[in-house]
Amino acid sequence: MTVRAVLFDFDFTLGDSADAIVHCSRAAFGDMGLDPAAPAAIRRTIGLTLQASFRVLTGEPSAERAEDYRRCYVAHADQVMTAMTSVYPPAAAVLATVRSRGLATAIVSTKYRYRIESILASAGLTGAVDVIVGGEDVAQHKPHPEGLQRALAGLGVASHAAVYVGDHPVDGHAARDADVRYVRVLSGEHFDDEQWTGIAPVATIPDIGSLPATLDVLNGEGAPSMWLRSKLAG
Repeated sequence: MTVRAVLFDFDFTLGDSADAIVHCSRAAFGDMGLDPAAPAAIRRTIGLTLQASFRVLTGEPSAERAEDYRRCYVAHADQVMTAMTSVYPPAAAVLATVRSRGLATAIVSTKYRYRIESILASAGLTGAVDVIVGGEDVAQHKPHPEGLQRALAGLGVASHAAVYVGDHPVDGHAARDADVRYVRVLSGEHFDDEQWTGIAPVATIPDIGSLPATLDVLNGEGAPSMWLRSKLAG
């Protein structure tokens, strides 16, 4: 099926907010009188909701405490997140290339939409995608497919005509459950194979810069490189 729309995750796919996320998380822990989690542990929660991140990092099941963490984190993020986030160098050209081919584009992320809009504006990329679905726009977050379904509805594209590009297992599970083809990008954290169980990417690429060539292959318009051919096969 020809690809008519490309949906992107944000963190570790189009850009890198890791330093800002670690800073805000540790500051929020301090606000709550807790010992901050290790930076490496925080990085592995990128892609989850703030409440889920808190539960993973602390083991505390309390919804109230998780919401306290969210509020503290957001207060810090409002001050530093845009300035401390970098958009990957190939991203602007990739987004422009995809749209120049007549494909619809969207970002679907647990990151708040207003935050993504601010980051894109700072990078000179206002309006670079057609639809943004952020964490405040859905009732159920990834790995639930609601965000992808909302983006597809906004684009007017059927699920089988879209691909979702992301780095995290929750992206792969959301794509599977939305019946959207998944392109895995390796610019994020490493996760054990068992966390990828049930996810079958149509391609695995080293970074977002490889996406246009991958779309050519998926649309039958180009020959895969040896590296990409091995990833498409396995």
